[in-house]
Amino acid sequence: MLQYFLFPLHEAHSFFNIFKYITFRTFGAALTAVIICMIFGPGFIRLLQKKQIGQSVRDDGPQSHLSKKGTPTMGGGLILLGISVATLLWGDLGNKNIWIALLTTLGFGMIGYVDDYRKVVQKNSKGLSAKKKLFFQILIAGSVAGILYFFRETPPVLKFPFFKDWSLDLGLFYIPFAMFVIVGASNAVNLTDGLDGLAVGPTMITASTFLILAYCAGHVKIAEYLQIPYIPGSGELSVFLATVAASCLGFLWFNTYPAQVFMGDVGSLALGGALGVVSVITKNEFLLALCGGIFVMETLSVMAQVISFKMTGKRVFKMAPIHHHFELKGWAEPKVIVRFWIISILLAIVTLSTLKLR
Repeated sequence: MLQYFLFPLHEAHSFFNIFKYITFRTFGAALTAVIICMIFGPGFIRLLQKKQIGQSVRDDGPQSHLSKKGTPTMGGGLILLGISVATLLWGDLGNKNIWIALLTTLGFGMIGYVDDYRKVVQKNSKGLSAKKKLFFQILIAGSVAGILYFFRETPPVLKFPFFKDWSLDLGLFYIPFAMFVIVGASNAVNLTDGLDGLAVGPTMITASTFLILAYCAGHVKIAEYLQIPYIPGSGELSVFLATVAASCLGFLWFNTYPAQVFMGDVGSLALGGALGVVSVITKNEFLLALCGGIFVMETLSVMAQVISFKMTGKRVFKMAPIHHHFELKGWAEPKVIVRFWIISILLAIVTLSTLKLR
């Protein structure tokens, strides 16, 4: 929005020419998002406390979690506020990718909000049923995938990292594949959100990594030099991803151990959806699985636990997702969180290395 109001002034004052550059607007968006979260965070938490929107805790979980009961949840609304305002202020609103990413994020956030509202406010322990939740996730992801397919500017191909000449034309199968990536990413982040700052840290790292990938994919010369697919308009997603990372950073101020607020499904489902849709637009689906390896590990641990228990009656882990397994083994919560962050940073470094290793 600022671009439309301020850039035309460059004819009289050359300084305003800076508003046409994605890099400047990316930094501006990041600062705006983190400031919004920091300023409105305390009041947002007090509002949740006043409304008695507190977290419920599983009795069969780690005993250290019992003290978290009643901690305000649904704090993901603060993240969405930072993302929305900063993106609308600094993004190019004529770019369709910005709108696809933002609306997808808000759509998944709305699903999470309904689920949280039913659980916490209406005291319905089941919240939004798994079938209904999955139905609405598929509905949103399917709509996005259809738009990306039928209004595409590049072929619906699947690119393989490390191999510059390897690609697979998915054709119409692109739609269910894109749906799987978006819905899978959303639920994977949701499963990871079980400790103070555990989900928000890797999300921030992954968003920052994809910020670089999106910028490279949207720049003709850089994409040609790195031999990666050029995706017209994807560079503008750098602005959106900056707001995601910065909003997570601002939220982390209040969510770090011991947390003053939890993001709830309204935050985790939205953030996962944001990462998923960006990976599809930039054709970096495999790199999302690599960079977001923590999310993949958490999801696989739940799948392994369920399958093993149903088939053999035995559990693979002391408790799933896997972060609870380490807690029950005696790891302190901050140790689990920081070590998972370290793994996420290492995976981000490997992900960025694929830009040259082709």
